[in-house]
Amino acid sequence: MARKALLVGINDYAPVGAGGPDLRGCVNDVRDMANTLNALGIIPASPRCMRILTDERATRAAILQGIAWLVSGVKKSDTLVLHYSGHGSYVIDTSGDEPDGKDETICPHDYDTAGMIRDDDLRTILAKLPIDANLDVVFDSCHSGSTTRSLPVLGPDGAEAYIANRFIDPPVDYAFYADVRPSLPARGILRGTGTSRATVTVPGLNHVLWAGCRANQTSQEGMLEKSVRGVFTYSFCKVLRGAGSSIERGKLESSVSAYVRGLGYSQVPQLEASPEAIKEQVFT
Repeated sequence: MARKALLVGINDYAPVGAGGPDLRGCVNDVRDMANTLNALGIIPASPRCMRILTDERATRAAILQGIAWLVSGVKKSDTLVLHYSGHGSYVIDTSGDEPDGKDETICPHDYDTAGMIRDDDLRTILAKLPIDANLDVVFDSCHSGSTTRSLPVLGPDGAEAYIANRFIDPPVDYAFYADVRPSLPARGILRGTGTSRATVTVPGLNHVLWAGCRANQTSQEGMLEKSVRGVFTYSFCKVLRGAGSSIERGKLESSVSAYVRGLGYSQVPQLEASPEAIKEQVFT
């Protein structure tokens, strides 16, 4: 039984160094996820099983090649994990498969020149995945919103704290065409349905999606344990390591959402999976 993971975290957006819409907690997220998967015996910490792409190495081409590696040769009962921590955005839907007229995207290091990765791109790759394989997709990025990066706020001690929203404004033409259309809930690989439920059952779905927030929210990063981390990834790893890998997905989602609320953040993580997968042990 194969166990593979692709972990992507982008703090430094092109150009390399200061100048891009940079973040601060995404590489820490990758470390947290890699350590958690290894510590719980879910994915071994070896180059053969776990690939990590960060900053300038996380180009559009490299991410797509990594996902192709992740799902190549997959057999029944193989365990796969795809984790992305970075900016999210949207572009205008040109295929007509999104009721709200928007394709959700993730933003590679070189998104400004190479383009974003659409939900359609991911669906094309994942459509070949056997229904009985085990793929958990974990995205800690914004799925919609209108605000961009860092916001100065006061921390518990009265000092200025750091919070950033992981959203990049789409190009002006995409934003215009999308915004003039009615905004309707739409299910995509990168987001939830926009409902108030934190767990959404999708019969026949051949993967499990853990989203850092609902479709109309932003995923945030902030100072957690004296370093900047994504709120969702931090909470996910913290709860999972405390509960152990035998916890059911539905119970893990409830505990993670409660943990995020306890930290004082308003974003609501969302789980999308088939009814069977929700009741199964996580990563199986």
